Amino acid sequence: MRERAAGLATEWLGPRTEREIQQGLQYEVTQERWTNLDRALQREAQAGTIRLERLSRDHRRTLLIGRLQQLERMGLANPQATGEWTLRPDAEPVLRTLGERGDIVRTMQRAMRGMSRELVLSAPGGGAPPVIGRVAGKGLADEWHDLGYLIMDGIDGKAHYIVLPVKAELQHYPIDGVVEARASTGTRAVDRNIVALAANGTYRTDYHLAIASAQARSGREPSEVVQAHIRRLEALRRAGLVERMAEGAWRVPADLPDRGREYDAKRLGGMSVTLHSHLSIVRQVRAIGATWLDRQLIGGAMDVGDRGFGGEVREALQKRVDFLVEQGLAGRRGQRVTLASNLLATLRERDIAVAAKEIAKGTGLVHCPATDGGRVSGVYRRSVLLASGRFAMLDDGIGFSLVPWKPLIRQRIGRSVSAVVRGNHVSWELARSRGITR
Repeated sequence: MRERAAGLATEWLGPRTEREIQQGLQYEVTQERWTNLDRALQREAQAGTIRLERLSRDHRRTLLIGRLQQLERMGLANPQATGEWTLRPDAEPVLRTLGERGDIVRTMQRAMRGMSRELVLSAPGGGAPPVIGRVAGKGLADEWHDLGYLIMDGIDGKAHYIVLPVKAELQHYPIDGVVEARASTGTRAVDRNIVALAANGTYRTDYHLAIASAQARSGREPSEVVQAHIRRLEALRRAGLVERMAEGAWRVPADLPDRGREYDAKRLGGMSVTLHSHLSIVRQVRAIGATWLDRQLIGGAMDVGDRGFGGEVREALQKRVDFLVEQGLAGRRGQRVTLASNLLATLRERDIAVAAKEIAKGTGLVHCPATDGGRVSGVYRRSVLLASGRFAMLDDGIGFSLVPWKPLIRQRIGRSVSAVVRGNHVSWELARSRGITR
């Protein structure tokens, strides 16, 4: 492809002149990347040693000597006896890494459009706090493997370069949307729980259901807890980490948490990226819906800095408070702000009501609001993106309901599904040929 592109460029623009070639090589002398001059030096090296007397007596000789001196300053070449140089064995990978780093820096600077930010090229490691910010830019980091990247303008006042997990789709992260990136290197609680509940290496759903019923916590049904474990076990089974012995029974290894961590690291590339809102903070200020700004207000916005995007978020939070006061969902007493106790639920209900009215007008179906703790069934027709998040439209033939969406149902368009809704949380039940649904 590169040769064909070079041929087309020559056909359309004409061959490069000797002067252009000379200028290009002169530019390469001081570059911190792998260059044509480095390839020439690599060809000239014998047993790792370059002898100047063997270099051709033309203009390239001066350029190659200049390049050697530059590599010496970078610690990648060393003069030996008079007229002899040695290259470090890892000179090529080091220079290629430096070149990639330089490309990333230039990409980040373009995405930030002149805004002053400290550039952070490494993703948050294990134990490091997550990075939250707006999507300032995105693209493909590796086109061969369809590996994408995001440039995040963080609430910590820094710009971050984040490589997305394998198979993550760029369209799911809109420009100016709010995302969170965190390291996914720890063991998962669900894996530890599966091992703890396993008897003689066997996990059984009936035993777990009995334990979960005895220790039931308010707000989540025991069956929902068990189904979450089943979904995890099915994913691990497809990866060959556990074995399904019979319906509702799996054979699990004692080191499942460690194997699960390795599986997640391979699947996610050690990084998990969550979209908190597809809306920019400017659009969130007056949005009818439960937005990321509202969740920050409830949580006290403790992690929001004063510099860069963090300062913009703090300003947006003040404007959001003004809007909530207008809507009767917040009050001011001097400098103190009091939020309605059911703020998120009220905003979500208003958001769904507006969207449902438009859907009813276009389809002729009647909106059947999902009740808290109630079961909703129907054919999954499409997803609806609202300020409160993404919702699935379920059509039962007479009416429709809007239920919080999960990636689990992405491939279930046109198929019957059921869900149990509790607030903004949902437990999906997907019809299977036999046994427990998931």
